[in-house]
Amino acid sequence: MTMDLRTRQCQESGSMPFGVSNPQGMGIYQPNRQRQRVGQIVTVAFTLTLTFAFSGCRAPSSYRAEADQVAEDILNTAWEQATGKQSDGFTITPPEQTLRERLLLQQDLPMISPASAGSAHDSRIEQWPDDGYIEDRSSGYLPSSEPIIQDTPILLSLDEALQVAANNNRGYQSQKESVYQAALRLDLQRDAFRSTWSGVVDSVVSASLSSSGETNGVVTSPAVDVSKQFKNGMRFTSLLAVDLVNLLNGSRESSTGLSLDTSLEIPLLRGSSEFVVTEPLTQAERDVVYAIYGFERFKRTFAVQIASRYLSVLQQKDRVQNAVENYERVVASTRRARRLADAGRLPGIQVDQSVQDELRARNSWISAIQSYEQSLDDFKITLGLPTDSAIELDPQEFDKLLNLTRYERYLETNTDTLETQVPPADAPVKLDPPSRADAGPLELVEDDAVLIALLNRLDLRVSVGEIVDAQRGVAIAADNLRADVTLLGRASLGESRSLSSADEPDAQLRTDRGFYSLLLGIDLPFERTSERNSYRNALINYEQTIRALQDAEDSVKFDVRSVLRDLIEFRETIKIQAEAVRVAQRRVDSTNLFLQAGRAEIRDLLEAQNALNSAQDSLTNAVVSYRIGELELQRDLGVLEVGNDGLWVEFDPSSIDIEEIRMMIGSNRPAVIDGDA
Repeated sequence: MTMDLRTRQCQESGSMPFGVSNPQGMGIYQPNRQRQRVGQIVTVAFTLTLTFAFSGCRAPSSYRAEADQVAEDILNTAWEQATGKQSDGFTITPPEQTLRERLLLQQDLPMISPASAGSAHDSRIEQWPDDGYIEDRSSGYLPSSEPIIQDTPILLSLDEALQVAANNNRGYQSQKESVYQAALRLDLQRDAFRSTWSGVVDSVVSASLSSSGETNGVVTSPAVDVSKQFKNGMRFTSLLAVDLVNLLNGSRESSTGLSLDTSLEIPLLRGSSEFVVTEPLTQAERDVVYAIYGFERFKRTFAVQIASRYLSVLQQKDRVQNAVENYERVVASTRRARRLADAGRLPGIQVDQSVQDELRARNSWISAIQSYEQSLDDFKITLGLPTDSAIELDPQEFDKLLNLTRYERYLETNTDTLETQVPPADAPVKLDPPSRADAGPLELVEDDAVLIALLNRLDLRVSVGEIVDAQRGVAIAADNLRADVTLLGRASLGESRSLSSADEPDAQLRTDRGFYSLLLGIDLPFERTSERNSYRNALINYEQTIRALQDAEDSVKFDVRSVLRDLIEFRETIKIQAEAVRVAQRRVDSTNLFLQAGRAEIRDLLEAQNALNSAQDSLTNAVVSYRIGELELQRDLGVLEVGNDGLWVEFDPSSIDIEEIRMMIGSNRPAVIDGDA
């Protein structure tokens, strides 16, 4: 077990920082009583010295563990009160091993410092006080426990990417630390209302040289101070001091001083209510809840961001494949055009057109590859992984996305053709708007979706809570306008001792010889310019928080309605682009036949191939956009459940009672007053 540096220093010194001389070591005869008294003084002083010395040598690791336990207790209670759920193993301690660390070390990637692999690998200074900080770590998430092969990429599924991001993303860790620090601030505010004890021991060896002679002695003065701040504004302090005085020469006299000083301060007007006194504590408690709400909101936003970027990378990879297929088709077309030109069946200008299109196809292919690699590197940074690490995303995730029931009915081959669906030319044109007949399960009615969002959005709860905070600020600012009337009582008992009073009898705590005082202080509110301005500013701040809530509420409604409109657009785009792909493929096939029959030009084939490539890209984009829109809607509704491990549980619309939600939201409406519509 590693010993704390301060503990080692205390033990290696062999002595405490307080010097105590033993009069018996002087070799001078003393009466038994005097020797016994000096022994008692030395024993008491040495005991107190050891007590304070060893309490000052407490290992920093124990303080860290104590802070972690306090924060954990606070967060466990606050999390359940705020969300109705447990904190789900919340911790800010870095994991023992991360995927970033394994990639850097096992793929032999360059690093500027050992700290690039994590704090466990950092080269710490010699004075580092807490070796257990590195040892006391829990296991982190790894996609696989198998060793990483240097030249073999790691394949990440979407779920694995979510968990890797929760363990490696720097912003995610910073958000967790913000919640933890809010808990520590609450503990500090609670400490202000605890009984605070402090102890001091002064041991002074002095020699006074004068014409009348030499005086040597030891004065040891241990003191214990206790203070207590009550929630009603009353403050109690008490100081008990002991003076152990002993002369080392001359008469060898000694004396004990004992003094008790107690005071009680009671505010009677300004600052006298528990509401005002405990305001910092109240705000700290609410800040912990706000931090939890903020973190829960961040987890949902973060999970959607990871999924969105994951699918975007796969989309870029699909574009690479589309570009490859288009490039191959154009190359084949160019070769066919040359053969036809050699046979005299095609003008040379059409061969040149095909060559130009081949060059454009090659450029598009290279550009698609570079865009894919760029998006993959950017995604690695989002995950918190090195950009030069060998990582690949699972293409089966994209296949699963395309094969979802709500998409495949649009992507499957349509037995009906456009020709059979075309009405007569003279028929009136009728435009059919998008219907809800084929809507996805998350395409909710706008009014219902808004109600769900108002009930579940955690950032709205923070905005509502901040209005109450502002109201308390107004009340406290108004309290500061009152007169300051304070009742102060004080009692002093006993006497202190020094070398000059070593020949006096021991002091005693006698109530009949104490000093007592009672003071009534009154500060009339004649000058309250600063307090007046603070009160007016508090009212302004209150109005600002009202407007902030209004803005937040309107933004939530706008976000929900916008995503719902996007889902309708993306659904229709999927249907349109699926049909466009079928038409483009049919056009390519028929143009090829016409070209072979000499009834089409090479330009027609090139245009058909470009149209097919564009339709394929647009279809992929629409499918990905619709899926991301579903996740964004759940995020904006506040119903996407995300654990601390990064995994989510998606929302089931059938699990809610919209009428109950409508009643709950309706209860927040103000009463109708005269003049209201």
